[in-house]
Amino acid sequence: MRLAKVQHNGRIAAANISADRVRILGDWSSSPEELAPFELPTLSTSELATRIRTADENFALDDVRLLPPIPPLAKLICLGFNYREHIEETRNDVAENPALFIKLPDALVGQDEPILRPRVSGHFDYEGEISVVIGKAGRHIAREEALSHVFGYTIMLDGSVRDYQKHSPSAGKNFWRSGSLGPWIVTADEIPDPSRLSLQTRLNGETVQSGTADLMVHDIPTMIAYISRWTPLAPGDIIATGTPGGVGSRRSPPLWMKHGDTIEVEVAGIGTLRNPVRDEG
Repeated sequence: MRLAKVQHNGRIAAANISADRVRILGDWSSSPEELAPFELPTLSTSELATRIRTADENFALDDVRLLPPIPPLAKLICLGFNYREHIEETRNDVAENPALFIKLPDALVGQDEPILRPRVSGHFDYEGEISVVIGKAGRHIAREEALSHVFGYTIMLDGSVRDYQKHSPSAGKNFWRSGSLGPWIVTADEIPDPSRLSLQTRLNGETVQSGTADLMVHDIPTMIAYISRWTPLAPGDIIATGTPGGVGSRRSPPLWMKHGDTIEVEVAGIGTLRNPVRDEG
């Protein structure tokens, strides 16, 4: 199942995407994007199937906006330096435990929405990432049970402002509308082995990153178990799993995103997250 958070005529709802049709799976909300509910990660596969079967309101995919598929108050936890090639290009050491940072919801936009190159920096870099959506709450989750807590998978573009990141990682990773999430969630039953997921990032149609999940230093079950030691995980929480090598800051000369570019992150089995790049006004 492909599940999304959509906007139509100023209202927001959860939806199922099938081919080029959007089926609305619940009530509409008039709340702002960041406050609009998104309860699908709390539902079982059978409950989702029932909602889809009984949905009677639908639209063409082109008639809705795809928003970041996250509920209010969800945690967005990201791994750094989790692919060996990226560790090598940044001249870091392989860490015994996952290196983590937090992403703020307003740093992300949805499919086809412009990501903003900050007016204070030209060092705007791309990082394509496979992302995990939690569906079952847990604390101190055993690694062997971790995948049973996964609702599904989505895609994140972690837009990184490298000069700010040097003196403030929180700022460099959280500029307003600098990254994206989506375009939807593919449920875990369609991806039984996430280690086989492959990722490709393209800038203006040219491949700049390519990697597979089996090359991660810390695999998805390890991430979930580690993170759940220090914070309870809840349905809708998202874990971004790190980026492969090929980032723009480590090229010679550096390859920065600029106004007019198009950035795409494709994950086989999930889809393609696509955004234009615009200068902040």
